[in-house]
Amino acid sequence: MTIADAGTVADAGAARRGPGRPRDEEIDGQIIAATLALIDAEAEVTVSRIVERSGVSRAALYRRWPALTTLVAAALDVGRTVPPAVDAEGDLQAAVMGAVFGDSAAATASGYSEVRFRHRIRLVMADRALQKAYWRSHVSRRRVPVEAALRRGIERGILRADLDVEACFDAMAGVAYYQLVVRGDRFEEPESQARMKAALDVIWCGMLA
Repeated sequence: MTIADAGTVADAGAARRGPGRPRDEEIDGQIIAATLALIDAEAEVTVSRIVERSGVSRAALYRRWPALTTLVAAALDVGRTVPPAVDAEGDLQAAVMGAVFGDSAAATASGYSEVRFRHRIRLVMADRALQKAYWRSHVSRRRVPVEAALRRGIERGILRADLDVEACFDAMAGVAYYQLVVRGDRFEEPESQARMKAALDVIWCGMLA
């Protein structure tokens, strides 16, 4: 699928939502649903097609999403949630590993299918601007609970004082992505789970004080 109209889609005549102006969640939902339907159908995503499918005016769309990339990023994230805080006061390794494994499992349980996951990977890899928009507005927020727990682990003296928390998260998340994206295996398969656990055990050993 080609992402058309990438970048800013608002023109000089499109009014933006002012401070305090109520946001119509029903209209937001119509726009997101139309965008997601085009993505799932592997159709070209354009402003014209979203307007036609959603029945929402261009002006209403522009007020909410001045850039198509941010709209597509929001649609791709439907079904994902920000994980809860990680309890870093008890068994830190169990808590962190549970959070890392749990995020993917929760996404699957909430209806974020493998088909949509693969569409998401293909779309963001084909469009760097979309990839960055998705990272800034969605992915980076889901890292916060685990990264906070790792920082607490440093404070408790469990983890190395010189630990690069962001790099550690990248390494742990990369283990799961490798199974799905490179190997082509399913997250829930016993073999995938065993490989991920073994790899995460090695990563954790390198993180310990």
